[in-house]
Amino acid sequence: MRTEEFDYYLPPEQIAQEPVVPRDHSKLLVVDRKNQIIEHKKFFYEIVDYLSSKDVLVFNDTKVVPARIRGKKISTGGKVELLLLRPKGASFIDFQQWPKRWVAIGKPELREGTEIEFGQGLRCRVKERKNYERVIEFNEQGEELKEHLLQIGEVPLPPYIKNPTDLSFRNYQTIYANKEGSVAAPTAGFHFTPELLKRIKELGVQIEYITLHIGLGTFLPVKTENIEDHQMHSEFFIIDKKTAESINKAKKEGKRIIAVGTTVVRALESSSTEDGYLLPGQNWTTLFIYPGYKFKIVDSLITNFHLPRSTLLMLVCAFAGKKLIFRAYQEALRKKYRFFSFGDAMFIR
Repeated sequence: MRTEEFDYYLPPEQIAQEPVVPRDHSKLLVVDRKNQIIEHKKFFYEIVDYLSSKDVLVFNDTKVVPARIRGKKISTGGKVELLLLRPKGASFIDFQQWPKRWVAIGKPELREGTEIEFGQGLRCRVKERKNYERVIEFNEQGEELKEHLLQIGEVPLPPYIKNPTDLSFRNYQTIYANKEGSVAAPTAGFHFTPELLKRIKELGVQIEYITLHIGLGTFLPVKTENIEDHQMHSEFFIIDKKTAESINKAKKEGKRIIAVGTTVVRALESSSTEDGYLLPGQNWTTLFIYPGYKFKIVDSLITNFHLPRSTLLMLVCAFAGKKLIFRAYQEALRKKYRFFSFGDAMFIR
């Protein structure tokens, strides 16, 4: 299957630069897989018309950490920006670990031996460089380092948000974010407000939470000619025993499992047996879902509109069929829907 089959043209003006306020006033495109029907809804909160006590909504409660830090080279005074990926030896930002050495992303000209200062006495030195990654060593560790990084750090926004505002930074987090560890947000959850969640619960909809810490790989396009040759990035997820039991019970009762976002899909499908039984635990997933994949847990999906040639677009094509998804995308383009992280939503039923 060729990567170019998942390309499409997106006018730059349809890339959302700021969130809608209130969050649940984004548009909603409803895609009916069984009947091959596409419906337009003015507001996301109208999703309640499609929910009932026979549904289970599964959310990703990961929290984006302030992983972007800015400083200057001690030797020249030149500005430097780093994006912390994880402590050296770990695979996500674990708030239990605050060692001196970290893996970060910096500009190509950031060479070994470069010393950087960030203010308040915090400094680092570049120890290693490999491709776009750098290993840096701070002059602090433990609680002292944690306190400084939380003070100076910023939430890292996606690269296609060109001129972020205070509104953008404040809203780049779901209202139910709970467990720190991501450098990108599970953006399908942006559309939910406390009021909307209250209405959904009043309908008798079952609410469950899993955790998947999102890495920068979520923004990487597929560059291989054939999608089967793409190396999927690894992400850490947690599904506790109580949640797994609740979802398994709901499946047995014939309830519909609705994933809020592609990260929830990856976690659930990565932890399921071939016969559709969800296993609890903590694990890493490199699951790459593209057309031909057989879903075992997820019955419906709430998601945003994804980048061309991305693994996320391939996932939704696997879920609803490439022909139907591309028809839905063309409808969204024609109706001036807003795309990507702060954009509008799609409910695939």
